[in-house]
Amino acid sequence: MGKGLTRRDFVKYAGAGGAWLALFGLPGCEADPRITATASPKRAGQTWAFRSRPDLKPPPVEVTTPARGAAPGYVFAASKNGPGEEHPAQDGPMILDNGGRPVWFRPVSSEEEDAMDFKVQRYRGEPVLTWWQGTHAGYGDGEYLIFDGSYREVARFRAGNGYAGDHHEFLITRRDTALVTIYHKVPMDLSPVGGPEDGVALDGIAQEIDIETGEVIFEWHSLDHVGLDECSYEPPPDLVNAFDYFHINSIAEDGDDHLLVSARRTSAVYRIDRRSGEVIWRLGGEKSDFAMGEGARFAFQHDARRQADGTVTLFDNKGAEMDEPSRGIRLKLDEGAMKATLVQEYTHPEEPFATYQGNVQVLPNGNVFVGWGSAPYLTEYGGDGGLLFDAGFPEEVESYRAFRSPWEGLPKDRPAVAAGPGSEDRVKLYASWNGATEVDTWEVLAGPDPEGLESLGSAPRKGFETAIAFTTDEPYVAVRAKDRSGRALGTSEAVRR
Repeated sequence: MGKGLTRRDFVKYAGAGGAWLALFGLPGCEADPRITATASPKRAGQTWAFRSRPDLKPPPVEVTTPARGAAPGYVFAASKNGPGEEHPAQDGPMILDNGGRPVWFRPVSSEEEDAMDFKVQRYRGEPVLTWWQGTHAGYGDGEYLIFDGSYREVARFRAGNGYAGDHHEFLITRRDTALVTIYHKVPMDLSPVGGPEDGVALDGIAQEIDIETGEVIFEWHSLDHVGLDECSYEPPPDLVNAFDYFHINSIAEDGDDHLLVSARRTSAVYRIDRRSGEVIWRLGGEKSDFAMGEGARFAFQHDARRQADGTVTLFDNKGAEMDEPSRGIRLKLDEGAMKATLVQEYTHPEEPFATYQGNVQVLPNGNVFVGWGSAPYLTEYGGDGGLLFDAGFPEEVESYRAFRSPWEGLPKDRPAVAAGPGSEDRVKLYASWNGATEVDTWEVLAGPDPEGLESLGSAPRKGFETAIAFTTDEPYVAVRAKDRSGRALGTSEAVRR
């Protein structure tokens, strides 16, 4: 027998005719074919269903192109557009493995709330999870959250100077400050651009905040630097709502002295002096300072970023009247000749038109990850544009952005366990640990009371929730999570079988 078998285990094994446990085999023991350890989650309509965590109902994700050459790490998204009769799944930030299975899920607290821009960043030298959470109707009013590797809240803050914090950007800088977007209504005469004299315009604000103190370090207003006439459409004279002429949707650092700001309604990216706020140049739009080469022109874009090689990436949504699919693109900027050249484009086999949202992430190994926003896809490409991975939510579910990143999580709570229907000595346990990335095996424990549990053996972890079937006559059972080295990470409570 294996060296992990105790005397008590041996006696029990012999008395039970050798059918006490077979969890893919113990060292030196042959597995009992009547015992199994399998991935247990099953779809319940448009949600996942977990026996050990019935409170979690994330939407399913279907992998259509299995990962091949994908970069290391997990997929980060934040599902939204529910719950409701047509979309019963919960909304919230979620980490997914390459099989589309949940690794961590945190549902938002109400139907009125959404979580957006969920990703891994660094704060105070450590990797953290960050996202915006609040309510939105085109633009948002919410808070910015930072969680550590134990899924504990590190910081939570709002926009400064009395403004409502919008969901379109939450970027932590190297100085541990945050760049965020704000939409603010400003009464003004819109008649020069076709609107009412007593109209209201939405000012697009880029704000930099000291996360620890809440101090506003920098604030830029689109109305101070970008005219209403740069918008791609004119407001009607009877306009009732605010004129969203700019629609700021991303802020990125461009070296130490400049920012890149993307504006959907002007179809342009603006390079801004970080000290004066002056616009250095416009890329795209009606007043582009760059000559746009063949295939380089974009429209209604999101997520403009300067990459390490000097290129600029963005998600080119296109417009509904253009009859063209959305795409991710990389542009080379010749700032001497003021010309923009298309270097690479990233398209999807389904040729979706993503009306809004979306992002392009360049990964450390040169791969590119694209979140398709209002189209339900999560896709990874090689540097040459070849498809390496593709997955998708149900049609009614979307994620504002999506990313791939390495991540290690070890929750502070205990693993969850539930006992399923069994017979007199047959037990089925369902084990999970929301967010634990280092669990390799589940050690099965059994005993006459919660304080007298002994090990029966170990089963491999199988996805978010593992179903473990075994035989014992003890009334109490539990599981202990272990990593690849055999180190114990956490133990569940004991439950009656």
